[in-house]
Amino acid sequence: MTSVLIVDDERLIRAGLAAIVGAEPDLTVVGEAGDGAEARRETARLSPDVVLMDVRMPGTDGLEATRSILAEHPDPPKILVLTTFENDDYVYDALRVGASGFLLKRSRPEDILQAIRLVVQGDMLLFPAAIRALAAPRSTPTRTRWHTDLTDREAEVLRLMSTGLSNAEIAETLFLSLQTIKTHVGNLLAKLGARDRTQAVILAYETGFIRPA
Repeated sequence: MTSVLIVDDERLIRAGLAAIVGAEPDLTVVGEAGDGAEARRETARLSPDVVLMDVRMPGTDGLEATRSILAEHPDPPKILVLTTFENDDYVYDALRVGASGFLLKRSRPEDILQAIRLVVQGDMLLFPAAIRALAAPRSTPTRTRWHTDLTDREAEVLRLMSTGLSNAEIAETLFLSLQTIKTHVGNLLAKLGARDRTQAVILAYETGFIRPA
């Protein structure tokens, strides 16, 4: 059972999300919060697996709440930020500090549920095309140490990750075992100092290691 905390300053949106998530047999809504400060308190109290985090809220916004939650917990929840607009700078900043993905508030219920399940699994990049679009205007080719620290295979895995392939799909593409791919992913995340795949791919775009099409 995956536990979910819903954070939004609009009560109706919280109620709608709670109804969608709570109807699933493998998901449960453990709490709600109306702003970022309350989100921090409820995360500490409830230890949810996933936080659906509205990015724009009065007081402590979703960006600051995301940064704080990830810093305050040794085993933090996965955070999915909620936004009205795809090109929201707040969303991009939240992804950079460690949010695992984002959702548009107008997303279909089935897409919301799929996103929650995918970030829990943690082996697939959520909405790679949208992340590429967010990163493209900020891409600045630079020389960084991790470029040379990556092995050729790790670099290849990172490029395939950026296309949205799962570990299993990368393993099939490279004719390697799933465990080998998991090892490569773990090694490249450590070398990049990235919390997860999303952070790694954003860093790869920003530094020009991967060029947005």
